[in-house]
Formats: sequence, C-alpha cells, structure tokens
Amino acid sequence: MSVTGSDRSSDSTQHENAQTSLSTAGARTLATTTKSAPQMQEISSRWLLRVLPWVDVVGGTYRVNRRLSYVVGDGRLSFTNTGAQVQLVPGELRELPALRGFADEGVLAAIADRFTQHEYAAGETILPAGGPVDRVLAIAHGKVTKLGEGQYGGQSVRGVLADGDYLGDAALTDAEATWDTTAQATTRCIVLELPVSEFRELADRTPALRAHLDAYREATGKPQNRLGEAAIELAAGHTGEPRLPSTFVDYDAAPREYELSVAQTVLRVHTRVADLYNHPMNQLEEQLRLTVEALRERQEHEMVNNREFGLLHNADLRQRIHTRTGPPTPDDMDELLARRRNTRFILAHPKAIAAFGRECTRRGLYPSSIDMNGHTVPAWRGVPILPCNKIPVSPTLTTSIIAMRTGVEDQGVVGLHQTGLPDEYQPSLSVRFMSIDEKAVMNYLVTAYFSAAVLVPDALGVLEDVEVGHYGDVPQRSGS
Repeated sequence: MSVTGSDRSSDSTQHENAQTSLSTAGARTLATTTKSAPQMQEISSRWLLRVLPWVDVVGGTYRVNRRLSYVVGDGRLSFTNTGAQVQLVPGELRELPALRGFADEGVLAAIADRFTQHEYAAGETILPAGGPVDRVLAIAHGKVTKLGEGQYGGQSVRGVLADGDYLGDAALTDAEATWDTTAQATTRCIVLELPVSEFRELADRTPALRAHLDAYREATGKPQNRLGEAAIELAAGHTGEPRLPSTFVDYDAAPREYELSVAQTVLRVHTRVADLYNHPMNQLEEQLRLTVEALRERQEHEMVNNREFGLLHNADLRQRIHTRTGPPTPDDMDELLARRRNTRFILAHPKAIAAFGRECTRRGLYPSSIDMNGHTVPAWRGVPILPCNKIPVSPTLTTSIIAMRTGVEDQGVVGLHQTGLPDEYQPSLSVRFMSIDEKAVMNYLVTAYFSAAVLVPDALGVLEDVEVGHYGDVPQRSGS
C-alpha cells in the first residue's frame, strides 16, 4: 500500500501536537489549590445598623415616656374604588382628629356616604383663601399645593398634600373656621368633599357623635404648646411682686412600648461534612458566617419596613412631606432638614441618590462629600447621605428618603437589642445547638433580637413620593 503525501503530513501534525509533559489537569490532583472563602452577593453596606446608637434592653421591652400631648388623629385616609368611582373607607374617618376613637361604625358609614367625588385639572384652584370653611376635602389621588400670601406680595408655598391627606377638618368642631391658604391642584386630582352643613345636621340628631365632639373640644381647649404638649406655665420679664404661676409636667398615661422583634432560622450541617471536610476552612464557621450575614440583612430590612417599628411606618405624619415636583430637588432636601434640629444622617435608595445628583447637576450644584468610617459618601448641608437598598422602590419608580436625628441624649432614633444572651455569637445574636437527628444532621438555632424606637416625633422625617425615573428634558443628539 502506498502512502500519499497528505497522509504523511497528517501524521506529522499529530506527532507535533502530542502531549510531551504532565497536563495541568493532572497536576491539580496532587496540588493544594488556593481558594477563597464562600462569597455572597446579598451582603450590602448596612449603614443603618452601623450608624444607629444601640440601647441594651435588659427586660426585652423598651418604654418611651413623653409629656402628655393633646394632638391626636394626624393620620391619613384610605379609599376604595370601583372603576372610576372612589369611596372613602368609613373606619378611616377616625384618622381625622375630631373623630379619633369614635366607635359607632354606622355613624361613620353615614358620614362617609355624604362625601361626593370631584375631579380637578392640574393648575386649577380647588378653593380660595379667606372664605369660611364649608367643606372637608379628602384627597384620594393627586398632589395639592397650599399657597398663601407672601410678606411682600405674591404667593408662597405653605405645603404640599397628596393621597390620603385632608383639608378643612377644623370646621367639624369650629363654626368660625376660615381657609387660611389657597388649595391648588398640582397634578390631576380626585377629591372627595363633605359639606360641613350636612355633617352638623347629622351631629345634631346623633347624641353619641355630639358627645364625642364636645369631649374633643374640651381636650383641645386645654393649655398646650405649639407641638400639642400640655403647657408648662411660666412667667418671665415681670417687675414688682406679681403672683407667679404654679405648674407641673404631666406625662402621657399610656406611653408606647417597643418589644424586641426576632429573626430566626435553623442551620443544618451534616456531621460527615463537619468531620471530614473541615480543612483548610471550618465548614460550620463558614455556614454560620453566611447565615449571620443573611440575618443582618433581614434585620435592616425589618428596621426600615416593619409596620410595627420600621422607620418608614413610624414617622409622625407631621414629619412626612411630599416632593414639590416629583424628583428629589435641593428645595425638597432643605425642607426635610428644616423639620428637625441636628439631623445626623439621611438614608436613601441608591437610585434616589442618583436622582438627587441629577437635580443638583441640572441646577449647577455640586454636593460635597464626607468621610464616614473610611468611606467617602455624598452629603447635603453637611449631612451625610447614606445608601440603603432596603428602602423600597415602587413599580412606578417612586421611593422615600429618610432623615433622622439619633441617640438617647439628643432625643433621637435608637436601635434596640439585648446583649449577654445565652450562646451569644454576636451582640444580640445567639447560635444554639439543638440536636443531631437520625440522619446525622446537626441543627443549630440562629436568632437575632432587635427593634428601633423614635423617642420624639421630630427625630424622624420622611420625604415621600420621590420620583427616581424622571430625567427631565432628554437632550437631542446632533446629526441624523
């Protein structure tokens, strides 16, 4: 058999490509690899847990004692809708100060039935200032700006109201109430309106409602400061020998108590894994490390979003403000800071921080930066703006920005935990061996205890309805 030139060329190529030394795959069977510890994408900066001062709650419950306050019922209303028809939820009328605590559901339903639906276009005046308050307005949807006369003419913005807010409730107990501001629709608005005359007619023939309103007038008629706290009578700047006022500081008879919340899981590790595959890294320690990281992430999420003690749900309604135009502007941030003294930190979703940066750039402003524990973070008016991805962003790309004063000495926001737990692994976090089951799997109970408390209402403020998807005018590219 003859061998062609092409066959000889193929044999030569195979000979040249033959392996002449030990392969790397083979070598690895005798080598000890250099490996990393298990990595985890869920780990975030968790600034909230780092900057909050922590109070050790020995008894598991933390009571916040305050001065007696007469201000009640500063909540927001809720609505239901069937198609385009919007209705007020009767029980939500208790969020009006004058109706807080009123128990008769039938009367509340009768009041809710007397609200009628009205719609206003953007820029339309809903009511002018100066006239008597003849109706109660409940904003079901949209944004309303309160305008007042400025000191030197023109109009000044007195506040922004949005979904769930209300106007005119003072007329329920004060027949002489007048509109002190003009209400103007900033966006298209759906407003439910209750004629005051119909409410008074219902109160005149309902003894329980009339008695409730009388009790409310008596409570709010007591001396109080501008924050609604029971007044402390003082005298200053007098001459001669006038009779000095006598006083005492009254306390809230039912102070709020915060119980420590809990986050738990059961970690399962097979004894064979712990016995045979424990070098060079301790399998149990690595499992615990990642489990604890997940628990801490959940802890921060709860401290922001929990309906009982989370910051977003525990901000006083008087400390919640709305953006004027949608995106977070320097004006909005200034108003947020002006609501409290000595704001220490601002927490915002990274998307909200980026949106604020865009608004500053649009105005030619460049916020400064601050060093926080070796990290450079943006700041506004000297207050650090810290990222927190636990603050939710809605499907319509709106979110909230939190500002807070911290510490017990400053009557601020504090974190709550308990140290010295049995089998404590980290402060207020325990790892307790439970059992080894019939499958030779070890079970460890991993538990974290925590909560948060707002000592006085103005320690915590929230800028709501922050649009993070608003990019303004998109610049046009030149050329085709």
